[in-house]
Amino acid sequence: MSIAQSLLSIVLEEAGRHQVQRVTKVAVKVGAWANVVPSSLTFSFDLIKEGTLAAEAILAIEQMPAQGVCHACGASIDMAQPVFACPECHSKDIELTSGQELYVDHIEAE
Repeated sequence: MSIAQSLLSIVLEEAGRHQVQRVTKVAVKVGAWANVVPSSLTFSFDLIKEGTLAAEAILAIEQMPAQGVCHACGASIDMAQPVFACPECHSKDIELTSGQELYVDHIEAE
């Protein structure tokens, strides 16, 4: 619920800044490792948006894959499952480069 409230606050702040009459869509990017359940976020957002400029807005969630890079050999690594060693060179010097993000990508409004 707190994540939905934070998203709605961002949306309403931007809507006020641009004199928006009605928000129609809120596009959000959520990383696979962000510990956010999309259906729960949608449910929470739908509950708290009532009575606001975003009351009719659709929450569009794009789930971002978890990706990493090996600093030893430069290999790109699919991190859908936790990886503790590079599949190419077996180094443990791996950095998660995407998959933890959670942000409003864009807002559509009238």
